[in-house]
Amino acid sequence: MLEVKPQPIPEAGLTIGEAASRTGVSVHTLRYYERVGLVVSPVDRTAGGRRRYHQLDLDWITVCTRLRATGMPIKTIRRYAELVTAGPGNELDRLELLESHHADVAARVSELQENLKIVDHKIDVYRGRLAAGDADQLWAPNRMANG
Repeated sequence: MLEVKPQPIPEAGLTIGEAASRTGVSVHTLRYYERVGLVVSPVDRTAGGRRRYHQLDLDWITVCTRLRATGMPIKTIRRYAELVTAGPGNELDRLELLESHHADVAARVSELQENLKIVDHKIDVYRGRLAAGDADQLWAPNRMANG
């Protein structure tokens, strides 16, 4: 498989549209992350007030996006961002926050795996019945018969 190397970021930074494209989120999401306090450092701005994003910004946005994808609430990501922004000395708090979230995610994954078992079972039933040629014998509710 061909590995695609990320393009370097110009010293002047990226526009919000370019940053959105590179991080896979919308311009609206980038503005929202900044507005609700998820961005750990102020985004640079041009003399005209336009945002300019650098590698550190993109890396952090990726962290936020991945945390959201795991179901971490915005409030919790904001708390994590606050801890990171505060600097050294709160690493135990950061660890506890992440460990708690990890436990939540692991529980959801376990639940999904259990639910997937019924889907696998139903797939096996349909494949078996189709292969046997008696799929028409699969149960189907007859609403008309019940009234």
